[in-house]
Amino acid sequence: MRSDQFVVSVLVANHFGVLTRISGLFSKRGFNIDSLTVGETENPEISRMTIVSTGDDYTKEQIVKQLEKLVDVKTVQLMDTDHTVVRELLMVKVGVEQGKRAEILEAVQIFRAKVVDLSPETLTVEITGDRPKLDAFVEYLRPFGIVETCRTGVTAMGRNNYCLNY
Repeated sequence: MRSDQFVVSVLVANHFGVLTRISGLFSKRGFNIDSLTVGETENPEISRMTIVSTGDDYTKEQIVKQLEKLVDVKTVQLMDTDHTVVRELLMVKVGVEQGKRAEILEAVQIFRAKVVDLSPETLTVEITGDRPKLDAFVEYLRPFGIVETCRTGVTAMGRNNYCLNY
């Protein structure tokens, strides 16, 4: 992540319209969402949102304060990057020319990725990691002919015993 980017984890009630209210808050206040992932937690009544945004300390503070005011928001935590595991998932489909498959498979091994689909014309690979690792993998594969990519966005969790609870 860039030095001006930050991660906010939010636990919300798993209700209709919560995502719309949160994205509307960002839009209304002029805050950009660089990445957004949402998923159910160990409690099916609660969803976890991981939001990556950009800004200075004032922007961070305002985002946290505004999120905490929303009714369905249970917990808001500005994640400390030194004490947080941050990952994304990338799927990339690469065109496979005659004689190039072995080179691509070697890269898959080196980057600790996984082949999830294989055809005579293409190879689809999944890889997880931080943004620099995923970006490096894409750049390595670019000369082979990338057909399509899909990224999940950032998900983050505190290290050690730190848990986001409400």
